[in-house]
Amino acid sequence: MDPERARALLDAERKRIERALSGLRREDDAEEADDQDPQNLAADLYQDELDEGRSEDLRRELEALERAEARLADGTYGISVVSGKPIPDERLEAIPTAERTAEEEAG
Repeated sequence: MDPERARALLDAERKRIERALSGLRREDDAEEADDQDPQNLAADLYQDELDEGRSEDLRRELEALERAEARLADGTYGISVVSGKPIPDERLEAIPTAERTAEEEAG
């Protein structure tokens, strides 16, 4: 894959991840805190747990992005970290942070 195209894909991926992370900050729902209302407590707890899980996923995606940027910098972007085989451009277009071929990922 052309390094400029790879850089553009990785930049777009970084923006997507950072936008998603910033969107996880809790917004005030304007409801008074009510320790006696289990429905409010349950809804807040559910949202907190959902956001925490999503945040963990996004942090892992950010780590994968940083590894991809390092591979791009050292000239190994688009090469499987497992086998050394080329990762098809179509896969990199769909998943810019791909570290392995689809076959290696499935197996």
